[in-house]
Amino acid sequence: MSSPLCKQDFEYLADFRYRLRQFLRFSEELAQSHGITPLQYQLLLQVQGYPGRDWATVAELAERLQSHHHSVVGLINRCESQQLLRKAPGRNDGRQVEISLLPKGLELVEKLAQAHRDELLLLKDLANSPSPDLLLNIQQALKTGN
Repeated sequence: MSSPLCKQDFEYLADFRYRLRQFLRFSEELAQSHGITPLQYQLLLQVQGYPGRDWATVAELAERLQSHHHSVVGLINRCESQQLLRKAPGRNDGRQVEISLLPKGLELVEKLAQAHRDELLLLKDLANSPSPDLLLNIQQALKTGN
């Protein structure tokens, strides 16, 4: 059984949640200012950032977005209508659909990802602790009881 939480544990968790929400709000507003929804940005990011290749299947994207297959299909269709991505039959399995970015989608995701990286660096500086390590710091503090 884990030890009870102390005041500092709550402070770490609350600060992490606050900074996470700041980042998410920034992301939402940035996507909308570029004419897409936050979820459309997430889709473009997952396609471009899929490990080892520059495309992903609908099923893979549904997993990465933690969403239902049919919801992701609708999201893909909306992005396709904006000429951000394209669908193609699967290379190894014709029942699958591969999603890849079109030049307009690639340009947009590069611009938004750069701004997101800059915002993460700003939050890191404001927090006076490394943002990517914040969760690890919280986890370590909770384990040690400090």
